[in-house]
This record gives sequence, C-alpha cells and structure tokens, in this order.
Amino acid sequence: MSRARLAPLLLLLLAGCAYYNGMYNANRLARSAEKAEREGRTFDAQGLWAQAAVRAESVLARHPDSKWADDAELVRGKAFFHRNDCGSAVGPLGRAARSPNDPRVAEEASYLLGECHVRLGNPDAAGHAFGRLATSEDPARRLTAQLWQGRALRLAGRFAEALAQLEGSSDPRAIGERAVALAGLGRSDSALALADVLLDRRDSIAPWDSLLATLGRRHPEAASRLTDRVIERLGVTGQERAAWLLQDGLRLVPLDSARAVQRLEAAGQSEQPTFAGLEALLTIRRLAHRRVTALSELPPLREPLSRLSRMGGPSGVVALGMVAVVDRLAALKDSLAPGQPQGDLTLFLAAEAARDTLEAPILSAGLFRRVVGEWPESPYAPKAILALMALEPERADSLRERLHSAYPDSPYLAFVAGEEAPALRALEDSLRAFALAGLADVDPARRPVRRPGQPVPGRDSDDLP
Repeated sequence: MSRARLAPLLLLLLAGCAYYNGMYNANRLARSAEKAEREGRTFDAQGLWAQAAVRAESVLARHPDSKWADDAELVRGKAFFHRNDCGSAVGPLGRAARSPNDPRVAEEASYLLGECHVRLGNPDAAGHAFGRLATSEDPARRLTAQLWQGRALRLAGRFAEALAQLEGSSDPRAIGERAVALAGLGRSDSALALADVLLDRRDSIAPWDSLLATLGRRHPEAASRLTDRVIERLGVTGQERAAWLLQDGLRLVPLDSARAVQRLEAAGQSEQPTFAGLEALLTIRRLAHRRVTALSELPPLREPLSRLSRMGGPSGVVALGMVAVVDRLAALKDSLAPGQPQGDLTLFLAAEAARDTLEAPILSAGLFRRVVGEWPESPYAPKAILALMALEPERADSLRERLHSAYPDSPYLAFVAGEEAPALRALEDSLRAFALAGLADVDPARRPVRRPGQPVPGRDSDDLP
C-alpha cells in the first residue's frame, strides 16, 4: 500500500485509539469512584467522579456523534448524580436513557434519571423514567424499578395507582410504600396494620416521615399514637424524635391545644438542642402570643424568648427579633395617647409588628382598631381597616362598608380597587421613612418629623411601595 493511502488510515486508527483510551479512562475513573464510595472514602470518591466527568466531556467534545457518545453521557450523568447535583445530571442521563445502541446504558441511565427526578420533586417524570425498565431482562432491576415507580406515583399523590403498582412486589421496601399509599387513600386501619409489620421488623429505613405526615392529614390522633410507638420501638435519633414530635404537635394544635403544647415541649427536651426542638419551643411561644390582648401583657413574654434566642440556630434568630419587638412595644404603652405627635404612625407600625413578628393577632387587631378610633382623620386609618378585614374576616363586610363610606377618596381604597393611586407612594414613603428612622420608639417626639412625599434615604424612588 502506498504511503499516500496509508497515512489517512493511520490517522483514523490513531483517532480511534485516542477515543477508545479517553472512554476507557472515563469508565476506569468511574469504577474507582464507586469503589471509593463502597469503602466509605467519600472525599476521594468526589474527586474521582469529577475526573471521570472531565474525561467523558472531553470524549463528547471531540467525538459527539460516536457510537460511544451515549456511554460518555452516562458517565457524566453518574458523576453529577453521585456528587448530589441532580439538576445537572438529568440532561446527560436523559440523553443516555434514549440510547439506541446499548440497552445496558439506556437502562442504567433510566434508573438514575428516575431517582434524580424523585430527588428533584418531579414524580411524574420519575414514573416515566422507571416505566422504561418494566421490560428489563434483569429481574432485580425490574423489581427495583417497580418499587421506585410506585414511590413516584405515591409522591405525586396518585395513591390508588401507587398501590396497584406495588401490589405483589416482593421487595421488602414496598411494604412501607404501600402503607403510605393506604394512608393517603384514607384506609388508616390497613396502613396501621402494615406499620405493625414494619415495627415488628424494626425497619428504620421505611418512609416513616411520609407515613406519619400522610396519616396525620386525615387521622391526626392515629398519627400521634403511631408517632409514640415508632419513637419507642426504633430508637430514633434525637433529631428524628424532635422532628416527629414537632410535626405531631402542629397537627394537634387545632384539635387539642393543651396536648399540642405537651408534644412541642417534649420535642424541645433534649440533651443536645436540635433545630426541630428549637422550632418546637418557638412554636410554643407563638401559641402564647396568640392569646395576648394588650400591651401590658408583653413583659412576661420576654424571658422565654430571651432564653430561646441564646440557644442559637434559625429559631434563636427569630426569637431575638421577637425580643426586640416585645421591648419596643412594651415601652410604647405610655406614648400612644390620642393627640400624640405622629401617634398614628407609631401605633400603626406597632400593630404591624405585633401581627408580623410576634404573630399576636388579637393584640394586632386591637392596635389597628385604635388607629381607626383614636386617629380617624389619619391617612393610615383606611390601611388599618384593610388590615382588620384580614385579621377579623367575620367583620369583613361591615369593615368594608365603613371603608367606603368614611374614606371614599383614600388612595388605599383606590389601590385595592385596581385604580391608579399616585398619592399612595407618598404615604408609603412617609411610613417607611418613619420606621427606618426609628420614629416608632419610646419617645417619638425626640425625632425629626418626615412629611409625606419627602424621599427616603437609600430608596429608589421608582420602587413600588
């Protein structure tokens, strides 16, 4: 063969070798990453997956139409999957799942794609991906796909379909999924019977979170009893115990507030504080705030909130903000007499703080009523009436009638009617400036007055109120 003919063949052979070596190295790194995961070397595994993804991307960049491109997509998708980045994994896995060249690649990609969609909260897409494996020649893969497809249907709230999918499954994990589906269908007795089976097995990996939550939506008292049994039988972690007791307490609030508080207190009792336990303690404080009717009742609320604020965590930060509002509102009781300069603004902001930060609706409604009753000429009285309509829906009709009869020209009334209200911006600017400048404080008379329409420092005048 002449050199002229031999040279192109050599180049093609070298290119093929380079492609083969690139794919070989990508798969080798992926296998090493899987081995590191099995051995518990998580940090090493993450690094190996990153290298495998780079090699696979290089193969795709150089040979996008090769018959092995689907294999490269699978390696990329697996790398993202094992690095907990399902958002990036679904693209390459979806392309690999449609592979016409290699059923092995298509099946593995479909399985990982389905699990990624479950993690991302896309149950319908997950069910579609797992459905592709129903005819797999691998019985273990068919069994696992059946389980995951049932789980996807359950997560989508399609409980009857999930139950039909899971019936007859020999996978031991299917029992927990069936229990949740039965609870979702309102068949609590059947769900609890399967829960007994799981408890007898001391099955700690069953979907207890979902079972308790789903059962609790229809039968909160049954869910409460099951919560106790699960905690007692399974020896759960402190975080799980606190989380389940917190959710149980929240479910019981509208049914039995006293028992709800007991559950929340139990959630907060732990040698080591947990986020759920602290959230339970914060919830107890919020429930107490619901009963507050007057500013004079605020001082006793301070110490429990202060203790909670020192415990840290997100709940501690929220409690710290509540402490500040309690201090501010408690100090206002002597500076809100009718006729007090800018008292309407101070009182209105106090009512908003009681509603939004303290979550004290009765106190907030009382303060909004004072704005309307003691400062009826205030431009913020109509806004206070609108706030009262939300806090006291049983009085909404009479409040609406008063709003239209007493304040027909209010910019707030025009705004809620969907009309142009150019004067609204000036009112909102003034109220916001008053709050930012600290005017709603113990002695607002010591602060300079900002008139409506005066710009707020640091605020874009084009922003909507």
